[in-house]
Amino acid sequence: MPVKTIEGQLNAKGIKVALVAARFNDFIVDRLISGAIDYLVRHGASEEDLTLVRLPGAFELPIAAQKLARSGNYDGVVVLGAVIRGATPHFDYVCSECAKGVAHATMETGVPMGFGLLTCDTLDQAIERAGSKGGNKGVEAASAMLETVRVLEQL
Repeated sequence: MPVKTIEGQLNAKGIKVALVAARFNDFIVDRLISGAIDYLVRHGASEEDLTLVRLPGAFELPIAAQKLARSGNYDGVVVLGAVIRGATPHFDYVCSECAKGVAHATMETGVPMGFGLLTCDTLDQAIERAGSKGGNKGVEAASAMLETVRVLEQL
């Protein structure tokens, strides 16, 4: 007897998505946003069903993601930002708190969130992950969110 398998189809038709993105390091984040939007539209989403919210930095992303998820207006949220390590421990705190905050928001609301926060040691690493040889992590975050939305519909 075969095992029953539940998987999400990568079809974005009819879903409403909020993209929450940091302005800090916007030359990188803008590439993540473009990748996520392009992915969703190519998979059937209507641009009218996509909402982009910009915030100062990564630390502010979780509260906006949580509020959007709580609104009941969105099937999923894609969180996008880029934090590049500097000479102080600030990097560690921002990255950790953003990750914890997004995880808490998705668990508290039950709304899937794609986590597209780059946490890089160098600018070159960020460039590689924003559409260069490392792919585009905005695309990957949108894809993960979409698949999770479609799986949860079946549970």
